[in-house]
Amino acid sequence: MSRSFPEILTPRLKLWMPPGPLGDKALDYFTVNREHLEPWEPARPEGFYTRGFWEVRLDQNRDEYLAGTSMRLFGELRSTGELVAKCNFSNVVRGAFQAAHLGYAVSASHQGQGLMLEALSAALPFAFEHLALHRIMANYQPHNERSGRLLRRLGFVVEGYARDYLYIDGAWRDHVLTSLLR
Repeated sequence: MSRSFPEILTPRLKLWMPPGPLGDKALDYFTVNREHLEPWEPARPEGFYTRGFWEVRLDQNRDEYLAGTSMRLFGELRSTGELVAKCNFSNVVRGAFQAAHLGYAVSASHQGQGLMLEALSAALPFAFEHLALHRIMANYQPHNERSGRLLRRLGFVVEGYARDYLYIDGAWRDHVLTSLLR
């Protein structure tokens, strides 16, 4: 795995790992998209919506990447520098598994523009290569048809259905389990 931090360029995006001093950018992304993202993600930890949290979290993201345990990328519009997306390769398991979980989101104001397809089309091959993965797993709630279509377009295959898989938005939620192999 590379000791430098990833910067992946697509026609419209720069995918990268901002350092702690840019915590304001991450805070702005999550604050503006709070209502849009919270129904799809686990409860936020204490202090999540503070600059201090993001200064620390962004530096932790970089430490985890160097340790080979995650790669948490933000997608920034190349034209304006605005953070509009995120894609996380987390829960990296080594040994005989060589796998990670993928999580992703695009800002409410940029949905339906193909940005997440563009981002993941570049980030997935990078993750396979630079994190030395064999399998990337992505799971989505059954009623999130947009996410299911995106994963199918990227080549993910449905492997199962997990009842009460994650506690999200105040309840245990079922998920469709998918994966993509190297």
